[in-house]
Amino acid sequence: MNNNLKELNIFAARIRKAALRSMNSFHGGHVGGSMSMADLMAALYGAAMRVDPKNPQWPERDWLVVSKGHCGPAVYGTLALMGYFPEDELETLNKEGTRLPSHCDRNRTPGIDMTTGSLGQGVSCAVGAAWAMQYRGMPNIVYTILGDGECDEGQVWEAALFAATKKLGNLIAFVDQNQKQLDGFTREICDVGDLRQKFEDFGWHAQEVDGHDIAAILAAIEQAKQTPGQPSMIVLHTVKGKDCCFADQYYNHFIRFSEEDYQNAADWLDQKIAKLESED
Repeated sequence: MNNNLKELNIFAARIRKAALRSMNSFHGGHVGGSMSMADLMAALYGAAMRVDPKNPQWPERDWLVVSKGHCGPAVYGTLALMGYFPEDELETLNKEGTRLPSHCDRNRTPGIDMTTGSLGQGVSCAVGAAWAMQYRGMPNIVYTILGDGECDEGQVWEAALFAATKKLGNLIAFVDQNQKQLDGFTREICDVGDLRQKFEDFGWHAQEVDGHDIAAILAAIEQAKQTPGQPSMIVLHTVKGKDCCFADQYYNHFIRFSEEDYQNAADWLDQKIAKLESED
């Protein structure tokens, strides 16, 4: 295994464990979607993005707008592991006085570039940020992550049309297509069809890859960067609750879990990390 890829896979497992640690502080949280986006977070913060944890407001940093803002635990886990704030702070999630609210808030958490939570609005904010940076001739790339259930929102498609019209080549978006939303499968609730094709029809450069294959994600990002004058969409085929042993259930959007559940999941991830570390 490529050493860098090996480290990124270890990083993804550590992100999952850190996210679960934060949610364990009140024995519940948005487990499913936090787990499904962990490999993407490892690819972005471990390789693709230009960031400086010691200077979260570095003007030339790349931005990440997590439009599916309820999956903040995966973001917080990543930021803590990167050194934006102490890892012990993960255990303050959603508690009084915390810097880690349930949904991402740029005014409270170091490293959060945009406040999100109301589905559909985050991608509009990302488009606005990319447009402003393009207008000013800035080098930043704006990345944004949507949920597939979130793509039911009309606002997503208004933003998509605008981004294509303004030729925002500095915008790279992802759909975490884990095929579920709050109360069931996306195809049963509001079937949006072929998301890659839809974004292509809306004027985007669009790809789709295995969202748990970090090498494939990074290759798709590099291809997106080679497509100037056009926003890019990368649809990620993922599993909701990936690598969390108690999340293998039909309803796994928000899950209540016990201390025993958490310990079993953490132990399983420790074993995965140990196995990855032992591989050549």
